[in-house]
Amino acid sequence: MNDFEVTAAVNPGIFELPRLSLVASRTHPAPPLALRSRDSGPARTREFRRRLQRSDVAIVSAVAAGASLVPLIAAPAGLSPDNALRQAAIIALIVLSWMTALWVFRTRDSRVLCVGVTEYKRIVSSTTMTFGILGIAFVLVPVESARWYFLLSLPLGLFGLLLDRWLWRKWLIRQSADGTSLSRVVVVGTRAEVEYIVRQVRKGSAAAYSVIGAVIEGASDRARALGIPVWDDLDNVAEHVAALGADAVIVAGTPSGRGSYVHDLAWALEGTATELILATNLVNVAGPRIHLRPVEGLPLIHVEIPQFEGGKHALKRVFDILSSGAALVALAPVLAILAVLVMLDSPGPALFRQVRVGRDGSTFTMYKFRSMTVDAEEQLDALRDRNEGAGALFKIRNDPRVTRFGAFMRKHSLDELPQLWNILVGDMSVVGPRPPLPREVTDYEDHVHRRLYIRPGLTGMWQINGRSTLDWEASVQLDLYYVENWSLVGDLVIIWRTFRELRQPVGAF
Repeated sequence: MNDFEVTAAVNPGIFELPRLSLVASRTHPAPPLALRSRDSGPARTREFRRRLQRSDVAIVSAVAAGASLVPLIAAPAGLSPDNALRQAAIIALIVLSWMTALWVFRTRDSRVLCVGVTEYKRIVSSTTMTFGILGIAFVLVPVESARWYFLLSLPLGLFGLLLDRWLWRKWLIRQSADGTSLSRVVVVGTRAEVEYIVRQVRKGSAAAYSVIGAVIEGASDRARALGIPVWDDLDNVAEHVAALGADAVIVAGTPSGRGSYVHDLAWALEGTATELILATNLVNVAGPRIHLRPVEGLPLIHVEIPQFEGGKHALKRVFDILSSGAALVALAPVLAILAVLVMLDSPGPALFRQVRVGRDGSTFTMYKFRSMTVDAEEQLDALRDRNEGAGALFKIRNDPRVTRFGAFMRKHSLDELPQLWNILVGDMSVVGPRPPLPREVTDYEDHVHRRLYIRPGLTGMWQINGRSTLDWEASVQLDLYYVENWSLVGDLVIIWRTFRELRQPVGAF
């Protein structure tokens, strides 16, 4: 039995960061002080999973016990020993069932911890499955206070578990700044492939992986400043892994003319407990769309074709209606105050109407609070030479057309709130690509039209990744990735990150 494990990893290819300075060397430089720990990656992962398990037990037990107290407080006469024993048995059943579901759905699997939304999706799935089964059980064996468990334990427990995982992830990200991640990796491939993998890992997966070295095919530039230890001898990867104390090897591409390289590397890593990770170049393809199917020793990767109709999209529409309707009712006083402030700040109407392009190229009237002077459109041609926007976007820092209160609203995206009406009537969605202007769409390349396959959104990948500071290609990649790989759980994560961006806005002008 081999001690190594092969994991297929897909790089979505949606971010662009500054290029890294790497240097090739045939020596074995000493690893950084932070990496000289005796604790291996598997040991750190096991300890982290034990912490998660203890947190899960505490949260599940607390919400189950809390829900059981409500009927007892409402009816103190029911605090008999038999009743207390019955409630204790129900609490134990809920905790045991919930923890079992969290285990069955592998919510603490090392492959999903601290990366992407899969961890959160599994928590949602396991929780809904738990209470679905409990609901059936409570019908077959009537429990007088069952409704309180569904009204309190389910929402509070789900929120608590998701928040707890997010807090643990933030904690681990802070730890990764000192070189402490769940897995320390060495990347193998060409210079471009290695730089890409390092950028992606540092951008969004630093808690799970820290790149501590690389082996680059045909590496050069030996005299440049050292970023991470780099070698150019592909046949001695196992030795370099041992020298750095790495926990895993990411193979970013098969070296030219060496089709059996991965197989040979796997043999070389036998007995070291080092994980072998294969990174594919399937751009804009998220993990849930990829399935590995071995056929007579040949590993075939099945990639699901994106679907733009069906039940999942109907569920997204239901979510849009409920959330936008509730937001309009709750924010009605705020919307009224903002409208008055807009009109007091500069002459003109409170709302700005503009034609935008929606799903399948259809046009609609989008509503915003007016943040510019009423003659802003007439001044546009005179300002085109000052455009700082990327590609088809037109943006100017310190735009002279923007009013004083309009600048404040733009910074915190308050001018976008009237679009809740566009969401309610079906022109837009809560999450989606940025709604483009007709003149922008006329300049689209063929592949960019895929942004129009779904409804545009009030927020989306563009808004939470830098907005106007992104170049055109990066913004297109973000939107295309979302169009083909969106999910309701992913939408909730984007909404959560949007609220965080509103506190510390980046690229809003």
